[in-house]
Amino acid sequence: MRNAALVLGIIGGLIGMLVGFFSFGYVEAVQHFGEIDGVAEQVDNADLIQVTSIVSPMLAIAGGAMARARALWGGLLLLVSSVGMYVAFGFNVFTMFPISFAGVGGVLAVAAGKPDEEKAHF
Repeated sequence: MRNAALVLGIIGGLIGMLVGFFSFGYVEAVQHFGEIDGVAEQVDNADLIQVTSIVSPMLAIAGGAMARARALWGGLLLLVSSVGMYVAFGFNVFTMFPISFAGVGGVLAVAAGKPDEEKAHF
């Protein structure tokens, strides 16, 4: 389950990076060139979109990379990434795979059977 979480997290993060590039670029383009009625209008929460475009894919890749060594921490990062992408971008044809991959990877990492180490997580 940890290996599956690793693969799903990294793939979800890479696809999330593509969504993030285009979302960040769209917000910047509309800020720079201005709105075009009916074609390009600024989103309501531009700052949230820009921050989430950077942070969520980074959390997904980091969570996937951590899933083998620290399944609990990696799984939590993957779940936070999935929720962040859902809140910022919504669930649509472009975000369904990064949200699903990060979410399933997070659930698999958290549900990994054996504990990471005998010591406490904190």
